[in-house]
Amino acid sequence: MDRMREFRDDTPVIRASGVTRTVSGPEGALTILDGAELSVNHGETVAIVGASGSGKTTLLGLLAGLDVASSGHVELAGTSLDGLDEEARAALRAEHVGFVFQSFHLLPALTAEENVSLPLELSGQVDRTRVAEVLEQVGLTARRRHYPRQMSGGEQQRVALARAFVTRPRILFADEPTGNLDQATGRHIVDLLFDLNREHGTTLVLVTHDLSLAQRCARRYRIDGGRLHGEAA
Repeated sequence: MDRMREFRDDTPVIRASGVTRTVSGPEGALTILDGAELSVNHGETVAIVGASGSGKTTLLGLLAGLDVASSGHVELAGTSLDGLDEEARAALRAEHVGFVFQSFHLLPALTAEENVSLPLELSGQVDRTRVAEVLEQVGLTARRRHYPRQMSGGEQQRVALARAFVTRPRILFADEPTGNLDQATGRHIVDLLFDLNREHGTTLVLVTHDLSLAQRCARRYRIDGGRLHGEAA
């Protein structure tokens, strides 16, 4: 059975309750995120929008277990993140989560094929057929042996998308996935993201300042001054 279908469509795969993130600043404590409440069901597409510095990326990091909330509770793929150490959170991410970052985060010494293979190798898997499959999905079969420096920004982002999806994650987080791309290339990347959601039921959570991209999601949240607000579809 496809493990991405194990959750029912009405089952939350992400929950945040009263999530606050406070850091120390020159003038004392600074609240970046204040009491966020959020729930995302299996297979949903959700956008988080807001101005630069509003706390969008901070929230994404907390939802994915990359960072720890100062207070409140986060649940990811049916598991509470409360009290989990970094090793346990990393194991949970490896099993359930994929990431697409604005700056690609590809390893320059590895080819496209090797970058995509990396998550499988780190989890003790070797599946060249799967790597070839996702490279074909993103249209990069002919570029599989090229290094990042030999590829355009759009091609690098497609490699990053293939790497994020190669483990068949239940949940895909994308942080400004089109921020470094021209308009036409950005549209293509977005189409690929929504194709993955539609064809495989992957839950998609996007952080973006692009309102046209946000409008493609079933639901939207807006961050303003560290406070998260839900918006109608």
